Amino acid sequence: MKQKLRYILAVALGLFALLTLFLSSSVIFDLFNIREKEGNYVLFVVWANFISSMIYLIAVYGLVKAKKWTALVLLVSAIILSVAFISLKIHISNGGIYEAKTVKAMIFRIGLTLVFAVASYFFITKQKLIKP
Repeated sequence: MKQKLRYILAVALGLFALLTLFLSSSVIFDLFNIREKEGNYVLFVVWANFISSMIYLIAVYGLVKAKKWTALVLLVSAIILSVAFISLKIHISNGGIYEAKTVKAMIFRIGLTLVFAVASYFFITKQKLIKP
């Protein structure tokens, strides 16, 4: 049962990773005129999301192969996103332009990354510790 849940988690993380990769790379490389539609995006936040999408893909592999390091990799992503969020708050307090949806999206993304990290810990690391 836990293996099925681990695979479901891997698929969900994979879809989230691909969506994040598509959206962030579309803004960075101005694909499909998405940059224009995004409005006042903050470039370092977009880069943090892009890097996190790559980390998510590595974590998908870790989930599928039940690698103990998966939770740690996801925590690294959460740290990168948290640093970007703190930097965004500084950017905002210094009068920088931004979209209000960016703040909400960053909170959601950090929270979801932490959920994936905790879930991968329980589905992989904790399960391997219990096995004889």
